[in-house]
Amino acid sequence: MTDVDKDDSASLDLPEELRTFVEDFAFAWGAAGNPRMDGRVLGLLLIVDRPFLSSAQIAEMLGASAGAVSMSTRALVSLGFLKPHSIPGDRSRYFRVEEDVWGSFLAGERDYARRITSTIDYGLDVVSEDAVGPRTRLNNARRYMIWLVGYHRKMLSDWEAYRDSGADEDGES
Repeated sequence: MTDVDKDDSASLDLPEELRTFVEDFAFAWGAAGNPRMDGRVLGLLLIVDRPFLSSAQIAEMLGASAGAVSMSTRALVSLGFLKPHSIPGDRSRYFRVEEDVWGSFLAGERDYARRITSTIDYGLDVVSEDAVGPRTRLNNARRYMIWLVGYHRKMLSDWEAYRDSGADEDGES
């Protein structure tokens, strides 16, 4: 058992109001078409006052299976919402959220757009030059993804300026 396990084994129980937040967050997350379990994991990591949690701790705190937590953490890492965290000598998988999880997500979306652009490029290579409809759709998709990557840079810069300005939710500082 590592020192982390010893220190973090104290009370993995969530107070009822925090458990309610996690479930409300998951419901809102799911209402946007996302897996509710992903919302539960992200909601938990947003409100737990720990620098990181192991997969096992997340599963225990949520009353969820290890498999469900594994699928959700994998998805949330790939989307840029979670960051893996390692502890030398410990084989457990740990996860954390950045202080600005939304800015991290926005930055990670550029990677998604680049991957899709690469796939679209392949489509343009294999679709016949005579296939006007498919080529038009693929070219529009490619142009959109290139525009999106550039816009994400601007949006991230605008977000960071807004975040650092101290403006409240009404846009007033």
